[in-house]
Amino acid sequence: MLERLFKKPIDLKVNFIEFSKKHSAKNQSQTNEVFSEKWSKSHNQDNLDELYKFQYEWYLELYGFNSEKDLKNYLSRKKVIFDAGCGLGYKAQWFAKLAPHAIVIGMDYSEAAKIASVKYRDIKNLYFIQGDIADTGFKDSVVDYVSCDQVIMHTEDPEKTFSHLSKITSSHGEFSCYVYRKKALPRELVDDYFRKETHNFSNDQLWELSSQLTKLGKTLSELKTKIDVPDIPLLGIKGGEYDIQRFIYWNFLKCFWKEDWGEKLSDSTNFDWYSPSNAKRYSKDEFLKMVTDNNLKVIHFHEEEACYSGRFSIK
Repeated sequence: MLERLFKKPIDLKVNFIEFSKKHSAKNQSQTNEVFSEKWSKSHNQDNLDELYKFQYEWYLELYGFNSEKDLKNYLSRKKVIFDAGCGLGYKAQWFAKLAPHAIVIGMDYSEAAKIASVKYRDIKNLYFIQGDIADTGFKDSVVDYVSCDQVIMHTEDPEKTFSHLSKITSSHGEFSCYVYRKKALPRELVDDYFRKETHNFSNDQLWELSSQLTKLGKTLSELKTKIDVPDIPLLGIKGGEYDIQRFIYWNFLKCFWKEDWGEKLSDSTNFDWYSPSNAKRYSKDEFLKMVTDNNLKVIHFHEEEACYSGRFSIK
């Protein structure tokens, strides 16, 4: 069954296939390398369960599922499930356990795909591919559920990637996707500056920067200070009462800190944001234009300060 999904013959080694090769675009190549660094350094941290629990609960909210049982029921009707940009594979294994009848495939351009294939090799319906989610090798219309969660922005051409993932979605299937949301103008300008400046940083320099941002976020959080802010439309700053750390975080500088995650996971989150050169952000209209441009209809749509997400099907 697995072989029939692909345009060309595949070389399956237990539960792993390697399509990956160095990308010709500098930004994509750098992005792949820093995510390999992130996952290689993070995959055996002691408190990863805290991250996974948070991500599972957020996933349900992002894509319109009331509970894990609701997601399980939804997946019960899907025969082929694809986690596009699977990272360490924890959501792919979640899908595989919720849908033991289905073939579940996780793909990532980074070394995380290999790490995941070793960690989850005992799950018989789960496979991993190291490859480009913008060029998966799948035939058109063969995947019943495509999940591209918190990833598409890191591809060289997100619009092209979105189009490809739409094409591999079956006529009776659905495609779920998440994009970064454009934020206040000062934050957007600072984000662009950081990514340009860090493009040629060493991994040690990137981790040092991430640690500095974590310490700033922690210090601001510990102030436990709230401020009233006026609307400043020219800068895209929304008025209201803010915790000082949240005000700076959303409007000026992502200095992530989450107390129950601790320093290492917070460092990893800051690394995730500022290290990859490819990290495009979208307005709501820009995201929905990708949906309509690919002849998709909205099944569920979600928006919050960080992102837009939704599930879409073929019209």
